[in-house]
Amino acid sequence: MAEDTNNIEDKQKDYEQHFRVALFGSARIKKDDKIHKDVYELSRLIAGANIDIVTGGGPGLMLAANQGHQDGQKNDEIHSYGLNIWLPNEPEGNRHLDIKMEFKWFSERLDRFMKLTNAVIVAPGGIGTLLELFYSWQLVQVKHICDIPIILLGDMWPGLIDWIRNNPLERGLIDPEDMNNIHLSKNYQEAFELILEYQKKYFNNEYVCPATCVYDNIEEE
Repeated sequence: MAEDTNNIEDKQKDYEQHFRVALFGSARIKKDDKIHKDVYELSRLIAGANIDIVTGGGPGLMLAANQGHQDGQKNDEIHSYGLNIWLPNEPEGNRHLDIKMEFKWFSERLDRFMKLTNAVIVAPGGIGTLLELFYSWQLVQVKHICDIPIILLGDMWPGLIDWIRNNPLERGLIDPEDMNNIHLSKNYQEAFELILEYQKKYFNNEYVCPATCVYDNIEEE
């Protein structure tokens, strides 16, 4: 059964000691889709590496991630998180959550994702997933969070990145270094290797966390 909590202060020590990955992706993708299976396997590997997973707690790829993580857990020190938001066309949450948090507003939930997260995986999705991708990317760009990796999983992303390089980047609307944290992964195994690389950097205190980082100072409700 998931533990319901929106107050993380009591767990602050646990949060600081854990490397945590957020996975964003569509609620509409079914179990027979290859990317659903890939997200499940990736999350199972993540659990095996003693890394927490954080999703929106819903169906589709969120369920694949939470279920894969629980199936891969080797101890009770790591957790499958669900940051649920009320939507009229989605259930309250999937059954594979160790810790569940409830939100009324997307903005509030996105900020909690960013406070919890040390790396981001973006699987295929729609408007909500695109919002989560660009919100994460913008916060890295303006140095409101650490230089976390944003790993794009699946075949829908190369075209988007090509467009960004050929339009905003080519026109000077973004800087070349803004692309440094974006990683295109060919498969879930490659994504997992990137996560392990950044996990090692995190525990070696090699993450770049600017003084302008604001999320350490957000007060919890």
